[in-house]
Amino acid sequence: MALEFRKQTLDNGLTIVAECNPQAYSASYAFFVKTGARDENDAVSGVSHFLEHMVFKGTPTRTSLDVNRELDELTSSSNAFTNEEQTVYYATTLPEDQPKIVALLADILRPSLRQDDFDTEKQVILKEIAKYEDEPPFNAHEKCMALHFGQHPLGRSVLGTVESIEKLQRDQMLAYFEERYSPRNIVLSAAGNVDFAGLVAAAEKNCGSWKAFPTQRKLEAAVPQQRFAIYEKSTAVQQYVIQAGSAPAAEDDERYAARLMTTIIGDDSGSRLFWELVDTGAAECAAISAAEYQGSGMYMSFLCCAPDEAQDNFDHMTEVLAEAQDGGVTEEELEQAKNKVCAQIVLQAERPASRMFSVGNGWVQRQQYKTVRETVAAYRNVTVADIRRILDRYPLNKMSTVAIGPCKTLKV
Repeated sequence: MALEFRKQTLDNGLTIVAECNPQAYSASYAFFVKTGARDENDAVSGVSHFLEHMVFKGTPTRTSLDVNRELDELTSSSNAFTNEEQTVYYATTLPEDQPKIVALLADILRPSLRQDDFDTEKQVILKEIAKYEDEPPFNAHEKCMALHFGQHPLGRSVLGTVESIEKLQRDQMLAYFEERYSPRNIVLSAAGNVDFAGLVAAAEKNCGSWKAFPTQRKLEAAVPQQRFAIYEKSTAVQQYVIQAGSAPAAEDDERYAARLMTTIIGDDSGSRLFWELVDTGAAECAAISAAEYQGSGMYMSFLCCAPDEAQDNFDHMTEVLAEAQDGGVTEEELEQAKNKVCAQIVLQAERPASRMFSVGNGWVQRQQYKTVRETVAAYRNVTVADIRRILDRYPLNKMSTVAIGPCKTLKV
C-alpha cells in the first residue's frame, strides 16, 4: 500500500489530518492547539505555557500520576511545548496502541484545573522564568523578539513575566481555556502506521462531545524595527549578540528561498559565517536562520564569542551579511544548499514523528499538505534570482540588535 494523506472534520469542527504509511513500524499523534503567546494580552501574559503545564495535572477521570504513568506505559516518547503560535501535545507509540493514546491525549486536553494544582505549578513557572534569566542565549532571544516586533503580538514572551504570572488567577486561566481550546481551533495530526478510520472513530468517541465556539487571531503584519539594546551581565563568561529582521511569512512561498539563503550564509556548518568565524576559531557560534509565523516572518542571527573579541567578530559578521546583501549568492552555493536541505528533509522523513509535525504545522499554518517529494521540489525550484528578490524585499542590513554579556558597549 502507498503512502496516503487523509483528512476529516468532526461535526464540532475538530480537524483530523494524517499521513498514513502502512510500512512504518510506529505512529505519532499530536493535538495542535492554535494558541500561544501572540493570542494573549498583558493581563494573562504567559498563560498559554502555564496552561500547557496544567494539562498534565489531571482530569476528572485521571490523576496527575495516572496521566504520567499511562504516558510512560503507552509511548516511546511524549511531551508538549508552547511557542508564539501553538501549544502542541504529542506522543509516539506502537500502532496497536492508537485507541489508547488518542483517548489519553484527548482526556488531558480537558483538564480539571484545580486551584491547588494551579498554586503549586505557579511556583514551577516562576522558577522556570528565573532559570532562563540566568541563561544569556535564551534571554537574548526573547529580548530580541520583543525589540524587533515591538507592540506586535509576536513580541510577547512565551513564559510571561514574573509580575504577570504572580498576578494570574485560576479563573483567568479557565476563561482563556474556554476562549482558545475550541475543537474548531484544534488539529489532530498523525503520521506513520495510522489506522485512519480507527483514528476518526477514536476522535469522535473522545472529542466529539467537546463544545464548539468561535475563535480568532489577529494576523496584522509586523512593522520592521531597527533598534539596539545592550544588557551588561557580568556573570556571563561569553558575549551574546542576536539580531532580528523581517523575513517571509508562513504563508509565503518565498520561505523556501529564505531558508536556502540563510543556509548559504549562516548554517552551523559549511556556510559563509561558519568558514569566516567559527572554523577560524574567532567565535564559538555565528549563524543566521529564518523562522515563519502567520502573517510575518523573521531572520535571526546569533553570535557567541569571548567578550574581548565581540566587537571585531560582530563587525566581521556585519561585513559578511553586507556582502551577501550586495552580491547575492552563487549558483554553486545554491546547489550545495539545496543538496544539504533536501537531504535533511528526506532523512527526517524516515521518522513518523517528524512527518507528524510537518503535517500538523502545515495544516495549522496554511491548511495545506505537502508530500516529501513536493517539499523537495519546492526547494529545488528556487533560483539565484529568487534569492536576489528576497534580499531586496527583506534586507539583511535592517535588523534589531540585542547584546548580553560582560561588555558594556557595542558599536552597531
